[in-house]
Amino acid sequence: MANMLPFPSDGQVKEPANLRDLGEPLIDHSEGQLFLNEAFKIMMEEVLCKGTDVKQKVCEWKEPEELAQLLDLELRATGEPQQRLLQRVKDVAKYSIKTSHPRFFNQQFGGVDYHALAGRFLTETLNTNLFTYEVAPVFVLMETEVLRGLRQLVGWTEGDGIFCPGGSTSNMYAMNLARYRLFPEVKSQGVWSLPRLTIFTSPESHYSVKKGAAFLGIGTDNVILVKVDDGKLHSLSVCFYQGAVPFLVSCTSGTTVQGAFDPLDRIADVCEKHKLWMHVDAAWGGSVLFSEQHRHLMKGVDRANSVAWNPHKMLIAGLQCSALLLQDTTNLLKRCHSANATYLFQQDKFYDVNLDVGDKSVQCSRKVDCLKLWLMWKAVGSTGLAERVDKAFFLVRYLVEQMKKREGFHLLRDPEYVNVCFWFIPPSMRGKEGNADYQDRLAKVAPVIKERMMKQGTMMVGYQPLGNKVNFFRVIVFSPLVSQKDMDFFLDEIERLGNDL
Repeated sequence: MANMLPFPSDGQVKEPANLRDLGEPLIDHSEGQLFLNEAFKIMMEEVLCKGTDVKQKVCEWKEPEELAQLLDLELRATGEPQQRLLQRVKDVAKYSIKTSHPRFFNQQFGGVDYHALAGRFLTETLNTNLFTYEVAPVFVLMETEVLRGLRQLVGWTEGDGIFCPGGSTSNMYAMNLARYRLFPEVKSQGVWSLPRLTIFTSPESHYSVKKGAAFLGIGTDNVILVKVDDGKLHSLSVCFYQGAVPFLVSCTSGTTVQGAFDPLDRIADVCEKHKLWMHVDAAWGGSVLFSEQHRHLMKGVDRANSVAWNPHKMLIAGLQCSALLLQDTTNLLKRCHSANATYLFQQDKFYDVNLDVGDKSVQCSRKVDCLKLWLMWKAVGSTGLAERVDKAFFLVRYLVEQMKKREGFHLLRDPEYVNVCFWFIPPSMRGKEGNADYQDRLAKVAPVIKERMMKQGTMMVGYQPLGNKVNFFRVIVFSPLVSQKDMDFFLDEIERLGNDL
């Protein structure tokens, strides 16, 4: 081990020839800012110009081994010259998926809003931590106002909230808060002092409900999957009878695959009757609240205790932007999560210490996620955001109408939201639904078409099985960059890639 240390055996320290004076700054501002300006030019050209041009590819597919070699990912002891680094910036942009492309239909994020992007750049440049007013005065006030605006759309005049690192974390927060409200001793004594607790949710709820149950020590076996078509949770009486204590119902507004909305009013009746915490996972569907035309899908959300909402999805605020909204006015969020770290949250500060919001979070370091949404909202207003929601529904109606005119496209159901789920039936399989191998053959269609589109780079759309349904496509339509021509291209391309199967 001795010969691994940077000291010679004779005890004499030899300074490297290029060692700089450690008493002086190590960063050259003029050099760094020149590099940053050149890097921005590359980002503008490769990501924001080429990456949004329908004439360009959505992706430049490479197999993992080839991609690793092209990128030269190994980290070394010595640095590289600026021109080499700028080429690396260009390579990263070139071989990354262009999620802002109008033909990226793969996920519930995508598109680009330039005001939100400016907010993201500014957030990174300012590089602060949203835990105390003294280090983030602008953003403490800004987050408070953005959360207030979102709560108003839910229908609450008062309440609380926090931006979380993703909708899964927002859902876990809700579980933790619901448990703490019922059993505050869990914070100090742990789960050993609690009875068996149960959570109710629908079979199509987000997998983070089960992950949260595992993470919080509740257990995935205690997540009860209930069909809520009639709004009645029949399993409640069974749980009480077995000695388990139901404490939370997790509803979904906009399920991940089919975009379904649970009947919130009817579920709220059950929750109020049994004094259960009602959480609404509206990470995907929450943005309908901006639209007078479509907010009815979440009728009853104002009766919930908590709502998770991801503006980085439908509103394209940019990853990540996820809010947990609470109707609570008792400071439950802070009481549940606070640790009272005296090196941060001194109570004798010269300003109102209630502005130090960091103890509401389970994190210490917390990124500023409100600026991008605030700047975008300022730019286009609530009316502009509503227009984006309405446009997405308009394009989905057009896409479905065109699908129904074409042979080979078979919808799972008419969409309730902007998720369009369908099978493509190649000509060789049409009229053969009764064949014994039909389902097995149909299951292989979507993966082959997906592989072809990725390798050709023409577009991206996801597929999945669901329950007893074999692989089908799920196209997500919400980016304000998308047009009717893109919808026509999508159908033409599915046919082109799949007609020979």
